[in-house]
Amino acid sequence: MGSSLISLLPIFHLLVLLGSSVNAYWPPSPGYWPSSKVVSLSFYKGFRNLWGPQHQRMDQNALTIWLDRVSGSGFKSVKPFRSGYFGASIKLQPGYTAGVITSLYLSNNEAHPGFHDEVDIEFLGTTFGKPYTLQTNVYIRGSGDGKIIGREMKYRLWFDPTSGFHHYAILWNPREIIFLVDDIPIRRYPKKSAATFPLRPMWLYGSIWDASSWATEDGKYKADYKYQPFSTKYTNFKAIGCTAYSSARCHPVSASPYRSGGLTRQQYQAMRWVQTHSMVYNYCKDYKRDHSLTPECWR
Repeated sequence: MGSSLISLLPIFHLLVLLGSSVNAYWPPSPGYWPSSKVVSLSFYKGFRNLWGPQHQRMDQNALTIWLDRVSGSGFKSVKPFRSGYFGASIKLQPGYTAGVITSLYLSNNEAHPGFHDEVDIEFLGTTFGKPYTLQTNVYIRGSGDGKIIGREMKYRLWFDPTSGFHHYAILWNPREIIFLVDDIPIRRYPKKSAATFPLRPMWLYGSIWDASSWATEDGKYKADYKYQPFSTKYTNFKAIGCTAYSSARCHPVSASPYRSGGLTRQQYQAMRWVQTHSMVYNYCKDYKRDHSLTPECWR
């Protein structure tokens, strides 16, 4: 009995090592799942086609949009919001997708052309054998129109976003913007001043389009239409919060159990893991940038 136990010890230690190795490549639990607090929304109840209607198809509650030589496609929420939780489960196309952008984002560009706000989740297409890059970005009052002041943070995800649906979300309230992947916070952008934070109502959008000039390795690889169509599937739409028409008493949504907003210690731990293991670019740490234009980096 004793000798059998001793002989099993090396196997036990190997299993422990394997377990910790696997955990090292997966974020710790955030302990709170805000998407579970939001009821899913029928696409036709919450959204409408924005462009490329012939490049959209609805099948069993999943919306497919695609890009080919003729057109891409996009959709827009029916209501504008001044805060809320906005998400969708998305499945990306494998293979060669260089130059192609798939997005889920908030914007008021149509209401304020040339002077708009925007909060982006963008998937940057890639070449064979290379992973997608997820880019988050925040534009304030026209900084994406002329004098571009992007606030990009980029990630290589800890899973394959082409093998199944994963949930991506933006939580925006008057105090902060939190980007989430499968309920794990990957970025928190707090309001440090009115000049660096979007406060005007925005709509929720999704789209697929050709951004060959910059999307993949700064434009090195372009969209190649011999691989068309490039398609993306969206389902499990969520959009809830204070609309532009809500009363002043409407209480903003929180990403944590704290009604006042912010994140729990466990959520911060999960976010730190992602930023340590998955982040590949942080605009605040790009020393080629003029950070007098992004004062939130040093305040």
